[in-house]
Amino acid sequence: MKKIEIACFNIESALIAQKAGADRVELCADMSVGGTTPTIEIIQQVREHLTIDLYVMIRPRGGNFVYSEAEFEQMKSEIETIKKLGVNGFVFGILNEDKTINIEQNKALVEFAKPFPCTFHRAFDAVLNVEKALEDVISCGFSTILTSGTFPNVIEGKEVLKQLVNQANNRIKIMPGGGLRSINISELNETVKANWYHSSAITDGSEIANPEEIIQLKNKLQS
Repeated sequence: MKKIEIACFNIESALIAQKAGADRVELCADMSVGGTTPTIEIIQQVREHLTIDLYVMIRPRGGNFVYSEAEFEQMKSEIETIKKLGVNGFVFGILNEDKTINIEQNKALVEFAKPFPCTFHRAFDAVLNVEKALEDVISCGFSTILTSGTFPNVIEGKEVLKQLVNQANNRIKIMPGGGLRSINISELNETVKANWYHSSAITDGSEIANPEEIIQLKNKLQS
């Protein structure tokens, strides 16, 4: 059964996602920079109303994915606090200056997050060598990689996504995301054959998910 994760930037979107049949919510703040760690209050409110799985982004700021020691400590502290709120997983990703995977820091956060699964987010799309980056992310213990195949959107990146799914060979889930919509999910699924797909389902320039779009995404994925 193919599944859909909806990136939500507010409580309203999370409730819409659940009602429209999403399988999981990825909760973030600050859509303008591609997502940061949401506040404790928002996480608690969303958790209270959701019965589906809730993953939370851990990202101290927008911009690049190279973090100072203070920012890394902040990420650890956020994971420690959020673990107690009944979430189901975490989403983060740390790179080195040379755009390789920071194995030491990522591994430490994955360990810290246990027993919860972790998704390596679209920091992956900034790497220069996807084959090596995939192996490095697997070695850190992540369960999923969210990626557009290093291209601006999933359709442009579909051949790389297909290659990643093949290379991963069920050792880690490859979850295509980035410009994924109901109008292109069938084409993408046909090529990539992933089991999880990721979309904000925002179609009107707002920050609120469109319930019809989520229903269409689900329908096209199952057809």
